Amino acid sequence: MDLYHDPKNRGPLAYDTKLYGRIAQETDGRRLLHRHLIPVRSGYAWEVRKGQVFRVIDIEGPQVGDFNVWNLNNPRERFWSTRTRQLEGAHLTTGSRFWSSLPYLRPMLTIINDTLPAAPSPAGGRYHGLLGSRCDPYLYQLIDKRDVNVTCHNNLTRAVAPYHLTELDVHDCINLFQVSGFDREREVTFTEASKAKAGDFIEFFAEIDVLCAISNCLCGDSSVILRGPNRGDPSPTCKQLCIEVYELAESFLQGWKSPEPVRIGSVY
Repeated sequence: MDLYHDPKNRGPLAYDTKLYGRIAQETDGRRLLHRHLIPVRSGYAWEVRKGQVFRVIDIEGPQVGDFNVWNLNNPRERFWSTRTRQLEGAHLTTGSRFWSSLPYLRPMLTIINDTLPAAPSPAGGRYHGLLGSRCDPYLYQLIDKRDVNVTCHNNLTRAVAPYHLTELDVHDCINLFQVSGFDREREVTFTEASKAKAGDFIEFFAEIDVLCAISNCLCGDSSVILRGPNRGDPSPTCKQLCIEVYELAESFLQGWKSPEPVRIGSVY
């Protein structure tokens, strides 16, 4: 069987990983530009310029964050989770890239450091998955007939409102710090409780100017069922998240250039 693309053999998608490794390792040349603590069950949006680095930190221990990305100057270009899953794999870690939607199809972010293990759990779960999506009030109404306005969809919508974006702009996310997998027998996704420790982080290099948004998920560490007859209260597991944005010395960016969109003749 032919594979659409093998993430472990990048082929034409290969890039200079040594440059990013140096940026991740030699942190003395950075300058902290912005730091923000995100309260439990809330959302936050922030800007990152191309050539800058940012971290999302589980500052108090295991806490899931639902993450969206847009081109800061053109929000029609945004993170495309499905294409990213095809090109990078179902779970992202150091070396993985975030690909943008059509008609652009270019890397928006590159993960340069991830303190969480990349190896699967005994059940096959891994961190930072593209298998699920954000929780939303429509699903709660559909399944439980409940009106819920504190969901990741609500949080992301509120976070990007100051940038003149709406819920129509909120898109399928990556579930940072969540452990997820695929049950082959039932052909459904599953989640496990996150075992991230206080101080664990995932770090990104911005390939273009981006607007980022994250929801500090009401599921906390994903150890509590949220919907259905056996649902529980995840509030005790919810913790703050932390965002840090850094500027790099010019020397780190020598040999790097912001990627251009893919160019084709015409689709008409």
